[in-house]
Amino acid sequence: MDVVSDAISAVRVGRPSSDRVRVGGSWCARLDPYDGAGFHIVLKGDCWLLPDGGDPVALGAGDAVLLPHGTGHVIADSPADAATVGRAVSFTRWADGTLPRPALSTSHENEVEMLCGKYRLDHSRAHPLLAELPSLVHLPHRGGGHPELRAAIGLLSGELDERRPGSSIALPSLLDLLLVYMIRSWMAEATAGAWPAVLGDPVTAAALRALHSDPAAPWTVDRLAAEAGVSRPTLARRFTALVGRPPMAYLTWWRLTRAAALLRDTPDPLATVARRVGYATPYALSHAFRREFGTTPGRYRTAAAGRGAGAVIAS
Repeated sequence: MDVVSDAISAVRVGRPSSDRVRVGGSWCARLDPYDGAGFHIVLKGDCWLLPDGGDPVALGAGDAVLLPHGTGHVIADSPADAATVGRAVSFTRWADGTLPRPALSTSHENEVEMLCGKYRLDHSRAHPLLAELPSLVHLPHRGGGHPELRAAIGLLSGELDERRPGSSIALPSLLDLLLVYMIRSWMAEATAGAWPAVLGDPVTAAALRALHSDPAAPWTVDRLAAEAGVSRPTLARRFTALVGRPPMAYLTWWRLTRAAALLRDTPDPLATVARRVGYATPYALSHAFRREFGTTPGRYRTAAAGRGAGAVIAS
């Protein structure tokens, strides 16, 4: 796998969810903070989003917003001042029909249509690429920018409309694709953050591709340098400067992060997990795991099973 795919896979838990929302008139809904990531895509009309502790963001038709750290926020028909926030209703109850939505007018003026959804994520072992995403990623439509993202939005919207045969597979797959394209779009436009620069550097990117394609392989700095087509000192210097840790330290961290995900998501015995992430014996993995995470693999698996859905947002 590649870095972005692995970064998402390491934290993804369960299935994403989405709703198509149509509302008109005066309205305001609140989403409380949650342990996951959320998104809004405006299909029609205009609205406003106010993230907790941030400034209001105007959204127009075609705009996409990703909240990768589950930041609480308000969405409304107008800039969300204190009075507006005070009348906000629960988005969850509003979307599922427990609370009535403002009715659409016959003239369809001020009508807003959105795709809104959540990804169930375990942020406790987040890859630094995801950790450095800002609390809010706003991707304006800009006359057709981000064509891959726009294509995914169109396909997702169609599946929600039709509920055609196979939609139970197509919908979560399209939502996963949407997340990838939103992160790609952020990376393409990012003016800050280390990881867009990391993956934009051909030497470091080549080394990371090699490590993520087969983390269990017997990697050495010399072998990685050969993969990247540079000398050992050049790789070590560039990798450490951009990633923030030497290649072998990154590999150790990533192997243990993958081990944590496998312990959380699979019933595989410890010996199998150890082999899959590059450790010769369960003892070697246990020793390294405890040094990195302060607990044993067995206790980590038990705690993860105990947290269950309570550790992440509900679908």
